[in-house]
Amino acid sequence: MADVSIYAAQGAKGELATFRQPMLRTIEANPRLRHAHMIGITPEIMTDGMCSDYKEIQRISKLVYEKVKNAHSIRVVTDKGNDFTAEFSPELKWTVSDGDITPGHWKNLPDGEVFTSPATLNGQVVIDGCLGDFFAERYASLEDTPIRIEVKDGKAQRESLRCGNEDLRKEFAQYIFETDENSHRVGEFAIGTNTGLTHLIYNLLQDEKFPGIHIAFGSPLPGHTGAQWDSKAHVDGVLKNPTIYVDGKAIMTKGKFRLE
Repeated sequence: MADVSIYAAQGAKGELATFRQPMLRTIEANPRLRHAHMIGITPEIMTDGMCSDYKEIQRISKLVYEKVKNAHSIRVVTDKGNDFTAEFSPELKWTVSDGDITPGHWKNLPDGEVFTSPATLNGQVVIDGCLGDFFAERYASLEDTPIRIEVKDGKAQRESLRCGNEDLRKEFAQYIFETDENSHRVGEFAIGTNTGLTHLIYNLLQDEKFPGIHIAFGSPLPGHTGAQWDSKAHVDGVLKNPTIYVDGKAIMTKGKFRLE
């Protein structure tokens, strides 16, 4: 039986639910396996995010984890108008993903994030970096056409969705509102900790690790977080240059960590 596995491939529309999620459930059922997941891998990522100083990423990730592990609420604000507050439950686990893959676990590479599933989330979400799944390759930067959507009680409100790119707006709406009954729920809240990254490249495999915030609509990654629900969907959205308040205290100001 294998001890190590690597999946390096590009994402395609629809294959998350039909192939990748079942594959990951099989991986999670093997207590010996250490799995590296590399969706959207490129030569640029191999010479950039994969070459970061992982000892430093592990140091930063530990500091972030210590700040958030007992958090009741985290508010995220950006100059583009993002302003939401996520609330957390001690029953949902925070996971440190820092490049150290232990037996029985899988992680995306390149690495560098601390994440969980929020108990709920309320406010205005403005995604102005990039999107995950198949969206990043199709639409790249969202800086000039950010997605704006109101979230109430952890659920995206369809009538509030705005985007300057009408094709993107329609495709995003179909993805999060029509995949299944939970695809419009905020399943993941994450803080990127790969301080070796200097700019977004509009490839989510790396960009979600950029210092800042990303959230995902759809699956809460129950194998990691302990959430009691799931979805066939999972689309991450990266926010640029956020200010992060953990129970009222700033740990990041406009994209710069304030941890020490």
